[in-house]
Amino acid sequence: MHVFVTGASGWIGSATVTELLNSGHQVTGLARSDAAADRIAALGASVLRGTIDDPEALRSAAADSDGVVHLGYNHDFSRMADAAETDRKAIEALGAGLAGTGRPLLIASGVLGAGPGRVLTEPDAPDASGHPRQANALVALALADRGVRPLIARFAPTVHGAGDYGFTAFLAKIAKDKGISGYVGDGASHWPAVHVRDAASAIRLAIEDPSAGPILHITAEPGIPTKEIAEAIGRSQDVPVESIPDSRVDEHFGWIGRLFALDSQVSSEATQQHLGWKPTHPTLLEDLAAGHYRA
Repeated sequence: MHVFVTGASGWIGSATVTELLNSGHQVTGLARSDAAADRIAALGASVLRGTIDDPEALRSAAADSDGVVHLGYNHDFSRMADAAETDRKAIEALGAGLAGTGRPLLIASGVLGAGPGRVLTEPDAPDASGHPRQANALVALALADRGVRPLIARFAPTVHGAGDYGFTAFLAKIAKDKGISGYVGDGASHWPAVHVRDAASAIRLAIEDPSAGPILHITAEPGIPTKEIAEAIGRSQDVPVESIPDSRVDEHFGWIGRLFALDSQVSSEATQQHLGWKPTHPTLLEDLAAGHYRA
């Protein structure tokens, strides 16, 4: 297959490009900068210079491909509505390029926020009342009526591994800077996790399998208590571990605090069974113990 990948130079994107190439596929990655282009080329993929803000370029690239993995996103938490609108237009453009072909369009979504005591499963529909990115999952699902095979990849909040600069790395930096590794309240809320190489494997399997989807859970660990995550970060940073009361969450954690407080337990059983996907790489706590997040 010839797969077009947005976000190809990013954390999950670069692992996905490598996974696809190692499995014999051709890959073209979208690059918005010289640095991104160099990184994609170094992986062995072709490069298309451009951004997710150019619908016509996205439509044309999708039309020239056998499938699309859309991982590019503007993670500016101060402009969430604008980022989601850009993403919606990108999904529509990619869908237009694939219309009538039956080819796959995989987009990234998330699993956070299922709620205390509730396990999110693949049949659970996206909740458009939550994060605006959830509404875009519904836009992608509607493309099935236009002859596109939509795949909604709902990722764990932490896609971890050596070199990760995402949520776990940010929590580790806060712990180092504050001299305290904190958790919210009693630390009983849960965060799912998946290793980046296991995530890339799931993406590749979903693109290859014409019967996969439409909703996939890219989670290897269904939910780690956040107190255990904080304790592992504390050991890695050599700082004490403390409960942060709700009144001080914003002060201590900043923007990530309310996300870290969310309880989310997720099953990926259906995804694993259908794709034959078996996560085999280290767990989040193992990666923390290995020193990959030592600031």
